[in-house]
Amino acid sequence: MVQLSRYVIGLSWIYHGIFPKLLQIAPLELAMTGSLGFSEDITYLLVKVAGISELIFGLVFICCYRLKVVQLLNIIGLIGLLLFAALMTPFVLLEAFNPVTTNLPLIVLGCFLYKSGKCSED
Repeated sequence: MVQLSRYVIGLSWIYHGIFPKLLQIAPLELAMTGSLGFSEDITYLLVKVAGISELIFGLVFICCYRLKVVQLLNIIGLIGLLLFAALMTPFVLLEAFNPVTTNLPLIVLGCFLYKSGKCSED
């Protein structure tokens, strides 16, 4: 179950970095990031940077999932993204596939992984 959690979480970060942000920006990504009030150019850049960051974090998570700090960053990041979506673009919570249905299961898996004792302080 630990390895399954590791790969589900890591590959989810990678997927959400590549497909809705890097290969083709999803309209919902533009709407959420655009809610910050920046110009279209800055919003586009922010989405691309977020995609690269998510891709890198997914790879780091898969490689370094035993590090307590990586597990905590995962949980904090997912909670932060969920709160951001809920506060800045609450309409997305009514969509079929939304931050609640994607982030909450990953948060639960992250908590399981953290509590499984398979992490180190290093």
